[in-house]
Amino acid sequence: MSLLERLTDDMKTAMKAGDKDTLGVVRRAIAAMQNARIEKREDLDEQEEIKVIRSIAKQHKESIEQFRAAGREDLATKEESELEILSTYLPAEMDQAQLEALVDAAIAESGASSMKDMGSVIKIVMAKAQGQAEGGAVSALVKGKLGG
Repeated sequence: MSLLERLTDDMKTAMKAGDKDTLGVVRRAIAAMQNARIEKREDLDEQEEIKVIRSIAKQHKESIEQFRAAGREDLATKEESELEILSTYLPAEMDQAQLEALVDAAIAESGASSMKDMGSVIKIVMAKAQGQAEGGAVSALVKGKLGG
């Protein structure tokens, strides 16, 4: 079952249960996927679907930070609950040890020795991580390993 099919099933379930919070989050996720599909002009594969959900989750994280900075704890709490719902559709994150091993292997595979090779290392890591690692965390780790 694709992620879009799972979202559609969960939308129907939320409608029947009257769960407005879940329904709103799922509808926005479906709309974002449909927009991405329209832009691409073909169906999304599993990795592209995960990428769409990750981008929505990133927006929620940024909103939480901004609301907290502005002293709007009520809105930050609402965003956190929506982020929690979204996270159920994302694959589990890799732990730090797995991510470090993946970065070390990518550095060895690409022969990277300096910061100018950072892009090629990140590309290899993100391809192998298959949606289980956040780009920012990978970037920071690669930068640390390459002496940046």
